[in-house]
Amino acid sequence: MLVLGIETSCDETGVALYDTGAGLLGHILHSQVAMHAEYGGVVPELASRDHIRRLLPLIQELLRAKGRELGQLDGVAYTQGPGLAGALLVGASVAASLGFALRIPVIGLHHLEGHLLSPLLAEPAPRFPFVALLVSGGHTQLMRVAGVGGYELLGETVDDAAGEAFDKTAKLLGLPYPGGPALSKLADSGNPNRFRLPRPMLASGDLNFSFSGLKTAVLTLTRNNEMDAQTKADIAAAFQQAAVDVLAGKAERALARTGLDQLVVAGGVGANRQLREALSARAKKEGFTVFYPPLDLCTDNGAMIAFAGALRLQEPGSRHAGLALKPFGARARWDLEELTSVSTT
Repeated sequence: MLVLGIETSCDETGVALYDTGAGLLGHILHSQVAMHAEYGGVVPELASRDHIRRLLPLIQELLRAKGRELGQLDGVAYTQGPGLAGALLVGASVAASLGFALRIPVIGLHHLEGHLLSPLLAEPAPRFPFVALLVSGGHTQLMRVAGVGGYELLGETVDDAAGEAFDKTAKLLGLPYPGGPALSKLADSGNPNRFRLPRPMLASGDLNFSFSGLKTAVLTLTRNNEMDAQTKADIAAAFQQAAVDVLAGKAERALARTGLDQLVVAGGVGANRQLREALSARAKKEGFTVFYPPLDLCTDNGAMIAFAGALRLQEPGSRHAGLALKPFGARARWDLEELTSVSTT
């Protein structure tokens, strides 16, 4: 089965081809970072317009590069939500149009399910069940994953997501957009021990997260210190260390509570080098295994959508096996726990 994946949930236009026999054939990603940098953040209307401009040419480019034609597609998967409503509708409308024209099934997917399953594209890949740490600009969650569609929420952020906290802290330090990667780069030249920042909710006894207080502590430091280059680097390093300590500590606790020994890390912050090093060190010490998606699949991308779509379409009794000729839609908000295995619906 050859599946086209389409991702347009926010500020990246991603397309991919996944073959159930040959694996991931290829993917192309266009980032809108340069366009939004002028405004210091994502402008939804501009994002939607750019998806309209980019999506069809990217699909054509990918098909040419991989020697495939539209008529060879067996299915189309697209991100239905959550995300920016206008951006989601671009991908949904193109996917539905292709499905109608080619008379093939179309499936709308949860954006986070794509991230959650993306480490299965790596070698070695985890096996079910496992604990997943979903950590991105919009989400920070711990999930128990029993299988495709079997997701149990263990804990989540009660305020800012980790990636959001990285971006807001970067803005406090005067760093350019996108703030998270800029902060991590600056932290490499800083001393994380010069300033002591809180580890919010690390000792709370549950598996929830909070990062707004950490951001406020950084704001206090910026007001009470002379902000020369080294001080900025030291604050960045201290913030990053605090955030990593919380994420790693809660993830390790989730493994202990579930009795599982596999941790999957997914989402944009999963590319953070210090987080990977901290989790790998804990895994070696405590005897669990940690899995990461390839670095180019940490951010939003079409590969994870094509892969998750192929898994869904192949499930026995899939309600998506027929033609997708019904109205399509987008879900700006969508609880991951609402998903179930297609074979049980």
